[in-house]
Amino acid sequence: MSAMQSSLPATTESIAMAQEAKDASESISILYRVLEDPSSSSDAVRVKELAITNLTNYLTKENRAEELRNLLTQLRPFFALIPKAKTAKIVRGIIDAVSKIPGTSDLQISLCKEMVEWTRAEKRTFLRQRVEARLAALLLESQEYTEALTLLSGLIKEVRRLDDKLLLVDIDLLESKLHFSLRNLPKAKASLTAARTAANAIYVPPAQQGTIDLQSGILHAEEKDYKTAYSYFFEAFEGFNALEDAKATFCLKYMLLCKIMVNQADDVAGIISSKAGLQYVGPDVDAMKAVADAYSKRSLKYFETALRDYKAQLEEDPIVHRHLSSLYDTLLEQNLCRLIEPYSRVEIAHVAEMIELPIDHVEKKLSQMILDKKFSGTLDQGAGCLIIFEDSKTEAIFPATLETISNVGKVVESLYNRSAKIMA
Repeated sequence: MSAMQSSLPATTESIAMAQEAKDASESISILYRVLEDPSSSSDAVRVKELAITNLTNYLTKENRAEELRNLLTQLRPFFALIPKAKTAKIVRGIIDAVSKIPGTSDLQISLCKEMVEWTRAEKRTFLRQRVEARLAALLLESQEYTEALTLLSGLIKEVRRLDDKLLLVDIDLLESKLHFSLRNLPKAKASLTAARTAANAIYVPPAQQGTIDLQSGILHAEEKDYKTAYSYFFEAFEGFNALEDAKATFCLKYMLLCKIMVNQADDVAGIISSKAGLQYVGPDVDAMKAVADAYSKRSLKYFETALRDYKAQLEEDPIVHRHLSSLYDTLLEQNLCRLIEPYSRVEIAHVAEMIELPIDHVEKKLSQMILDKKFSGTLDQGAGCLIIFEDSKTEAIFPATLETISNVGKVVESLYNRSAKIMA
């Protein structure tokens, strides 16, 4: 497009012309021509920087990801004319712009890899480290864990040597998320501690502090410490809410999850109807409300309906899914115990009919509960029955008698030792 038309002078008039153009395509064409102006005076460079910003915005709105990638390659000669800090700002701005266009994950990864090679050749260490950190985050999102881990391992050593605290916080956080995805909880906690230590030494932007709190909450929830996790999610929610960041929705969702997991499902409605909660009413919050209602009613049927109706919000969110699996098991056990309580012998088919679940599923769960000593009984698979034994009540007098005999034994032994000393 730009090669067919002559260049325009890099002046504010040309920028104004682009802004007044009748459509985005014409504005993009004018801005490309401005960038082709060979002038390298300080005014021309300043106008070109503005042209790059405007062009990036137009291309992002038009979803032209491939053109943004080509723009970065096209601008390389221009980067030689401006300070390295401004180059870093432009490059990161264009990479951020590509990330706003949906369905560009693979393009972002290849773009970052290209920029890493270019920055390495140009010896632009500051920019390379930041682009590598971005690349690691993209690889983590794409579940390319091995490649991301290899990249982060080398990057962490390099950044620690340079003592770049702000970047170190980012990288340590990334490493914590990566180890958590790989189910390596001790390493995930160690990386998060390193991120917190680095963050304590500097001013951390609110968004980054919110991300640290969010990760802390996720790790505490994984250890079943839901009360501490709730307080971290609340801190993260307040931070993201003040910034009007979309991550606030996830924080609120995890806060509600923690309330359900600590048997406080009745508090969920109150949190949702609060001033802050009402701003984020949507499928994610509705999903947690449905789970809370099912849990309050101790209803497996409602629970399964919620999982089915809000599959994207519950089952496709790995953090929520993991905790809801254990919640489902707990609900199932409570329901089964309640149903078999009146019986000493009951058909498994009858239990399955009452709980509205497949027979093999119920049989498997009952055998697991017997092995876990949730109740005393045995499965008669020939007759298809569950036989429940009465709990053998231990008389309170027996432990007390044993304790008395033990104490008498100690007294006798003590007296024997004393008499032996006297006789000696």
